[in-house]
Amino acid sequence: MRTQNDLGKNRRKNRAAIALLALAVLALAFVCLFVGSSQMSVADCFAALAKKGSAAQVRIIWNIRIPRVLAALIAGAGLSVAGLVMQTDLNNPMASPSTLGVSNAAVFGANLSIIAFAGGFLDTGNHLANYSVGANPYATSLMAFLFSTASILLILGLCRLRAFQPGVVVLAGIAVGAVWTAATTVLQFYATDVGLSAAVVWSFGDLGRATYRTDLIMAVTVLTGIGFFSLMSWRLNALLSGDAAAKSLGVHVDLLRFWTMLFASVITAVCVSFLGVIGFVGIICPHVVKRLLGHDHRVSIPASALSGSLLLLLADTLARSVGKGSALPVGAITSLLGAPFFLAIIFGRKGEHD
Repeated sequence: MRTQNDLGKNRRKNRAAIALLALAVLALAFVCLFVGSSQMSVADCFAALAKKGSAAQVRIIWNIRIPRVLAALIAGAGLSVAGLVMQTDLNNPMASPSTLGVSNAAVFGANLSIIAFAGGFLDTGNHLANYSVGANPYATSLMAFLFSTASILLILGLCRLRAFQPGVVVLAGIAVGAVWTAATTVLQFYATDVGLSAAVVWSFGDLGRATYRTDLIMAVTVLTGIGFFSLMSWRLNALLSGDAAAKSLGVHVDLLRFWTMLFASVITAVCVSFLGVIGFVGIICPHVVKRLLGHDHRVSIPASALSGSLLLLLADTLARSVGKGSALPVGAITSLLGAPFFLAIIFGRKGEHD
């Protein structure tokens, strides 16, 4: 049995860990402003931050790099916390924002917008000039979000029929995700060269398309979701002990699962619709946090948010450093980091239950 002294030490340790994470995020965010393909010196970057450099340098810092850093902070936090909540809801350590097929639906919506209405067989034809006139990034993001939301509601509606059993949610997500993937393949098969290339490029997770407006929309969504999860933290803690134990404490388990899964999926849908598919953030960060700081959601929610921001900032810094003139898609970097981690989770568990 833990003494009051042990509890006090544990709280101090958790606060120190969260404070260190916050400092690391701030430091790396600042470093990210100085990394890029424009070959600006540190002095040029400081001058541009103060809006005293050349017009081009000020534009690079304020219109490109700062929105990009903000997108990494916001999307990293949102995807990580969404993964944490899904793992708790589904009692599945492999659960992540892609479990419900949200990303698959977003890719289909974006492909439909790009291929059918901007660069493909229904509108502008196989002409790059026509595509540049017809394509609208906000229309593409809106279509991606609408299909993601429709997919979420479909899966949650189906699962209401089976009282939200975690296994049913996972299987329904896999099945619906496979349908969206198949529909995307059919669209791409009939696409023109221009439409296909544009659709493939969109699917890459890319922070470079972020603007202050998209950052604001993502920030409102992510902060609202994290605030809701924080209010539900004691109920999520109760869910860790099993459905029966949570119900004995007065938790409406099915309703809790519905709303937390819905909020987690909407966060994912918004981030993916603006930035493309960014995988593994929702798996890596919650696992590391739970391993180091425990499963208490009062601690793991803020720690996961900070670690997600840190991971995406690190991935974006690597993407811009390795690209040599053009930044690599950040989704490729997170997948390269996440795939070995995912395999380590699978083969390192040796049958124990987290």
